[in-house]
Amino acid sequence: MDISRKLGVLVFCGVPAIIGGGIVYALFGSYVPVLVYEVFLLFVAGAFVSK
Repeated sequence: MDISRKLGVLVFCGVPAIIGGGIVYALFGSYVPVLVYEVFLLFVAGAFVSK
């Protein structure tokens, strides 16, 4: 996978991180679930980029 495709995957995962983080905070009212959600997205994005 070339560098432009890797950056595209990271941008594609960055949008759910921003929007989803706000939704998770609105649902739970705490930053702990947001942190768990963000770490999960980080692992998923890392798995895509490492291929």
